[in-house]
Amino acid sequence: MGAQSNASPVIIKKKKIVGAEGHHGGAWKVAYADFVTAMMAFFMLMWLLNATTEKQRKGIADYFNPTTPINRISGGGNDLFGGDSVLKEQFLANNGVGGLPTTLAGGSKPAEAQSVAEQEKDRLAEVQDYLFGGGGESFLNDNLKKHVVTRLTDEGLVIELFDTDEGQLFVEGQAQPYRLLIDLVRIVSDAAGLVRNGVAVEGFVRTEPVVKLRQVSWQLSMDRADAVRGLLESHGIPSQRMDRVTGHADREQVARDPRSLRNNRIEIILLRSDLP
Repeated sequence: MGAQSNASPVIIKKKKIVGAEGHHGGAWKVAYADFVTAMMAFFMLMWLLNATTEKQRKGIADYFNPTTPINRISGGGNDLFGGDSVLKEQFLANNGVGGLPTTLAGGSKPAEAQSVAEQEKDRLAEVQDYLFGGGGESFLNDNLKKHVVTRLTDEGLVIELFDTDEGQLFVEGQAQPYRLLIDLVRIVSDAAGLVRNGVAVEGFVRTEPVVKLRQVSWQLSMDRADAVRGLLESHGIPSQRMDRVTGHADREQVARDPRSLRNNRIEIILLRSDLP
């Protein structure tokens, strides 16, 4: 018994080992990858919004939106979208049979009918691009560009040709055109050939320095407008497209000085087709 009391006690230590302590597994990598993917998609979306036009964005949205029919009209083609672009649905009915009724539920018009005005605006904008090189090379050289401005109005596309100190369109006090005007009208005629809109020609002149016994500004503005009408027709614009030829004398000035050459001008208007 004495020997047993002198023996040292046996102490057993149990150590708990936790595997892979510190990195908590690989779940965080999946979450981080999802976050990076979402951020990349966000920046791609921001880039697309900045780099595309409204019409292109609408086409992209329609393509990826499952609630929007990609092709509501049968175009008779075998290819994707019935053989045409998703952005040109208004033309698909001309390619085959089928289509929408003229009115939808609730009395609203089809999308193609609603976009007619927008289509015409785009075509008139193409005429502007033709003249000033919006889509590439301009057909007006630098000298001719000094005598032309264009603007889209409720009436249509106004192409304004005018005198400057460097060059005049007509012989002073006459309706005889200089070569400058002939060259301008030739290019305008080519541009007008891109569309089929009606054409109006309007003449304007500057105020005479003295009061004359016989007022000639009315007749002069009319004669000059009619001379441009003849030039347009000689360059290929059918007479059937000519809706009106008008002289405004010196009643509508664009320059503060009524004697300014800038007031001598011709307006060639490609009229909107929906005007009465």
